[in-house]
Amino acid sequence: MQPAYVILLQTNFAGIWAVLDNFGFIHERIEVKVLILFIMRRLPEPVTLDVLTGLTMCDDGIGYFDVTECIADLIETDHLVRKNGKYSLTSKGERNGETLEKNLPYSVRIKAEGSAALVRANLNRDAMIKTHRSSNENGGYIVSLSLSDGVGDIISMELFAANEEQADAIEKGFRKDAEKIYHAIIDMLAK
Repeated sequence: MQPAYVILLQTNFAGIWAVLDNFGFIHERIEVKVLILFIMRRLPEPVTLDVLTGLTMCDDGIGYFDVTECIADLIETDHLVRKNGKYSLTSKGERNGETLEKNLPYSVRIKAEGSAALVRANLNRDAMIKTHRSSNENGGYIVSLSLSDGVGDIISMELFAANEEQADAIEKGFRKDAEKIYHAIIDMLAK
């Protein structure tokens, strides 16, 4: 059996760690900026404000307004650029991010890398799925769909849609389940 003072110390230390864990490791604006550059260096293409703020708020010490203010500062200092509602890294941001990122706490880097990996996987998948529609001269739409493996198209098809709503549904359905659709077609044709 443990003495009462050991139990009391363990309880107090557990409370202290809980408070510190909720407070986070990032405290200064410069650290938030470095974290933003760290995250952007791990993404293959520009991202929206929602994606960037979501990734940056991986530490409990960072709030939404901290992130948006730091993004504005990074744009003003030519570390980030905003084009068509998406943010990307400039060469200056790449250089400075690479130099400073090792100063971020290890646990924050690990969390940010994990989150960025998920976003990167989704961006890569989205880049391999193409959909396009064009008006048909006889009415309706021709919806073009393709799925790439990163080297070339593994499937490409055109479908007729009677109206815009059906064209939307076809595009959304293909984007959602392109791989399943590909495998189902292969299975049907290979039988």
